[in-house]
Amino acid sequence: MIRAEEVIGTIRAGLEREARVNLHDHPIELSFADGVITIAGEVGGIAAKKLALNIAARPQPVTGIVDRLRVEPSEQMADGAIRDHVCNALVSEPAFMQYAVQAIVKQDLEEVRGTAQRGLERVLEVEVDDGVVILNGRVESISHKRLAGVLAWWVPGSRDVVNGIEVWSDPDENEDELVDLIRIVLEKDPLVNAAQITVRSNAGVVTLEGAVPTPNNKRAAESDVWYVLGVNEVVNNLVVTG
Repeated sequence: MIRAEEVIGTIRAGLEREARVNLHDHPIELSFADGVITIAGEVGGIAAKKLALNIAARPQPVTGIVDRLRVEPSEQMADGAIRDHVCNALVSEPAFMQYAVQAIVKQDLEEVRGTAQRGLERVLEVEVDDGVVILNGRVESISHKRLAGVLAWWVPGSRDVVNGIEVWSDPDENEDELVDLIRIVLEKDPLVNAAQITVRSNAGVVTLEGAVPTPNNKRAAESDVWYVLGVNEVVNNLVVTG
């Protein structure tokens, strides 16, 4: 029988080898029991979170993960302010124009925007608990689900996004749909000139190629892609010309 200490040691070694996780500045706690690894702590960004989760899932005995990783927010915000920002972003997004948007405040449902299309069950629910944005509801495509998640991540105070939105059309993963959604996300970021960037995806590994004027533009483009549900790795081959 493989001991918990061995599993934890294997995962910790993998985390230490991944510079983007940066255990020195952002310690991570691990525990293992009955095939389930629990991973907790605060990491420096969305890339570190996703990479840490992937590393934790690799050892053969691991059959499940309890994710208690949180991302260090770029700005400290109260839950109510985060919730308002997420709701406003969803209401302002043209792709959700026909959706009802609801906020859960202290377990009570508050209508942010109603819609005559309610019969189609286009609805988004937003709850925030200790900086963690919890999204529920029903949308028409996996791209809508992914877009809602990115908009929630873009709120500066968000520490994590739990995307429980249901998809009532075909929810199957599709590489072309993923690339199309990434292009839309890049176009929405004022720090990124999406026309200069080529996007390719293969089994959740997204490659960015092209030229950008500054290192900040390069970092912003990569961060945007990491925020997309279904992206497990980003290969950033963007060339800085400035």
